Amino acid sequence: MNTDTHNDQQSFWAGDFGNKYIDRNTGQNWIANNTRLFANILLRTGDIKAVLEFGANIGLNLIALKNLLPDAELSGIEINENAFEQLSKIPGVQAYHSSIEGFEPAEKVDLAFTKTVLIHINPASLDTVYDKLYSSSRRYVLIAEYYNPTPVEIQYRGHSGKLFKRDFAGEMMERHQDLQLIDYGFMYHGDNHYHDDLTWFLMEKSEA
Repeated sequence: MNTDTHNDQQSFWAGDFGNKYIDRNTGQNWIANNTRLFANILLRTGDIKAVLEFGANIGLNLIALKNLLPDAELSGIEINENAFEQLSKIPGVQAYHSSIEGFEPAEKVDLAFTKTVLIHINPASLDTVYDKLYSSSRRYVLIAEYYNPTPVEIQYRGHSGKLFKRDFAGEMMERHQDLQLIDYGFMYHGDNHYHDDLTWFLMEKSEA
């Protein structure tokens, strides 16, 4: 275990606010929406046998992916202890209790991804997280986050310094220039199938 809670963002999500987030974000509707989203994304991929999620919470994304990739090895990293306990109980999912910054991948996967996680990372740690995503994947990297062309901080449920929008994918590809954008899309909260406004970017290593 490496929870490595040394900055405000890590402590925030490892603690009481992270526990309350679990209660707000659960249920079959979330799994159904996630399944629809990932079904669209996976149309541009092939031969995915192993997946790693950074910031998996209680595993709703991984459950959706299990519906679509029943034979794939699924794993997730989670800093909040209560969320980790639920994540670890999902059959067929390998759960790691760790901060993202402190996680050291044992082996590469075909798809490494985040979904509404980079927006909560301390901006000073983003390069470290980009490198972890990149080094964890042998082929695909997926980022599904709040997009803004320039970095901006947003108040988050009354808290400062806990939510940031920026061009995460653009920064990722600038840092790791063998990554190629192969698809992208937008989730709109007004669509009954989704619950938030997210932009996703699917990238592939050119050497894969």
